[in-house]
This record gives sequence, structure tokens and C-alpha cells, in this order.
Amino acid sequence: MRLNAIVFIISILMLTACKKGNSGIQPTLGDITQSVYASGVVKADGQYIVYPTTSGVLRKVKVTVGDAIVLGQPLFELDNDKAQLSTESAQLAYQLSNENSRYIQDKIAEMQLTVQNAKDKLRLDESIYNRNVKVKDQGGVSEVDFEKVELAYKSSKLAYETAQNRLNQLRIQLKNEQSKNRINVRLSEKSESDFTVKSAFSGQLFDVLVKEGALVSPQTPLAVIGKANSFLLELEVDENDMVQVTVGQKVLVTMDSYKGQVFEAEVDKIYPIMDERSRTFKIEARFIKTPAKLYPNLTAEANIIIHTKKNTITIPKNYLVDKEYVLVNGDEKRKVKIGLSDYQNVEITEGLKAGETIYLKE
Repeated sequence: MRLNAIVFIISILMLTACKKGNSGIQPTLGDITQSVYASGVVKADGQYIVYPTTSGVLRKVKVTVGDAIVLGQPLFELDNDKAQLSTESAQLAYQLSNENSRYIQDKIAEMQLTVQNAKDKLRLDESIYNRNVKVKDQGGVSEVDFEKVELAYKSSKLAYETAQNRLNQLRIQLKNEQSKNRINVRLSEKSESDFTVKSAFSGQLFDVLVKEGALVSPQTPLAVIGKANSFLLELEVDENDMVQVTVGQKVLVTMDSYKGQVFEAEVDKIYPIMDERSRTFKIEARFIKTPAKLYPNLTAEANIIIHTKKNTITIPKNYLVDKEYVLVNGDEKRKVKIGLSDYQNVEITEGLKAGETIYLKE
């Protein structure tokens, strides 16, 4: 009997404790903010990775991490022995072409004399022909003699036109020869310059990713460069949330490097294409007040503020039943209409007043 009585008493105490633990709460009147989560990294403004434009062995690193870099500054030198030989070969071909050009120029000078002689002869034969046309009309020259004069005139005209065409061909040949070899020299010099990797703009060298002696290709990252003391946030937003994000929205940022601190930023740029692998969109945000120290690639988490409501009724999310009911009077279901929500609370727009008590579903 005593054992049964003890069990009964313990059961009563447990029921009492459960009821006490579910005594209910009243809605809170305050502000609620709806936000979109995003994660990403800190980037230097204009940050980019340097790649070579050709393959080769990295002969020399000409800069040191932390250096200030100016536009066009040489950063790396690749082994360019073959390119130098190619340039020397092109220059030799250019010199030979110049000699060939002088030969063509001499031919042009000779052809100019030939053209002038042909022109003079044409004028003479044309004058004789015109005179014989008049005499022939008056019957002063035989048909045979007139045909000889006419044939001489036509031959002189053809000889002049042929010489003129030949002169034009020589001039075109000379021009093409010179242009072709100048282009070959420039291409060789450009190919040689490709073995010196230069900076695309002014900034700071944040990292060197290779060592001297390494074999590199156009797919090999060599260095990271960006603007000094100018940083932004590069964030990824899930495709399901992207339609709510617009330029100018406020962003609350936390970083592992600054535990317990929240920094404000603003959405500055939205890239209008989705990454098919991660199903996310990339956005950029700029700090309203930049932290004292930042470094590229620091990790960051952010909440992009979509809406904020003040003086609204809110309840904890776990007190919402089936996304549209609350429990009143212990276990009575009442339908409510919800509005904004954040990670912990949800706004109640209809169906519940501030002074009422709601209960947690057991």
C-alpha cells in the first residue's frame, strides 16, 4: 500500500510540474525585422588574381608581398630564351626584307622611266595618228599606211598601260613586303613581352602564389592584387531569397575576426546571374563604417534587412502551431494571421491581442 501511495504522489507531482512548465506566455509588443541570410568573404576593392598569358618556367619574382604596385609594373619574369630567338629571327628577316625592299625600289625607279618613255611614245604616236585621220579623210594617205599608223598608236597605248600596271604592282609589292615584316617583328616583340607579367592597375600586392623555378601556364594563378585600405564584402544569397534583395538595403555583418561585434554595410551591387553549382547569386556590399583592420578573404556572415516593423505583436516561432494557429486556454486552437518573421519570432497581425496568454504545444 505504501508503494502504491508513493507512486501516486510522484505522478501527481509530475503532472503539476508539467502544467507549471507550460504556464503560458503573453505576446510581446515591439519591433520585428525580416532579413535574408548571406555568407561570403571580405575582398579588396578591385581585387584580382594575376595570370600569365603564356607558358614557361618562372625565372624571377620581382616583387614582395605587401609592396605597393603601380600600373604596368613588372611582377614576374618567365624564361623567354625561345621568344628572344624568335625576335632575333624576325629582326633578321626584317633586315633581309629591307634589302629586298631596296631591290624593289630600284625596280620601281626603272619602271617609272619605262612608264615615262612609254607615255612619251604614246603622245607622239597619238599625234601622228590624229594627223593621219584628217589626211585620210581628204584621201591623202593610203589605207595600208593608215593602218600602220593606227597599229603603232594602239601598240604604244597598250605598252603604256602595261608599264603603268607593272609600276602599280611593284608599289603594292613593296608596301606589302614592308608591312608584313614590320608586323612579324611586332608580333615577336609582343610574344617576348608576354614573358614579363605586369600589373593591370595600381594597388597592393597581397600574396604571391608561386615560387621561382615553377612551371606555369595561363591557368596558373601567380599573385593577388587589390586596392590598399579599400575593402568590400562579396556575399552569396540563396536563389530562394534573391528576389527580395535590392541595391541600397542595409546589411548587418559579423566576422570571426571581430567576435561579438556587428558592422553595418549596404548592398552596392547585384550580379544578375545565378551560379548553377551553388544555386546562389553574388552581391557586393560596402561597409558604412569600415572596421579598423581588414584583410582579403576574411569570412563574413550577413543579414540583409528586407523589412522592419515597429510596435507590432510578436510571439516565439515555436508557439505557432501548424503555421497558422496558437493555443489559448490551455489547449484551444485559435487561427491567427502572421506577418513578418525572423529567426526567433513571428509577427501576429490578426487573431491575438497583446494581453492574452498562449501556450506551447506539448
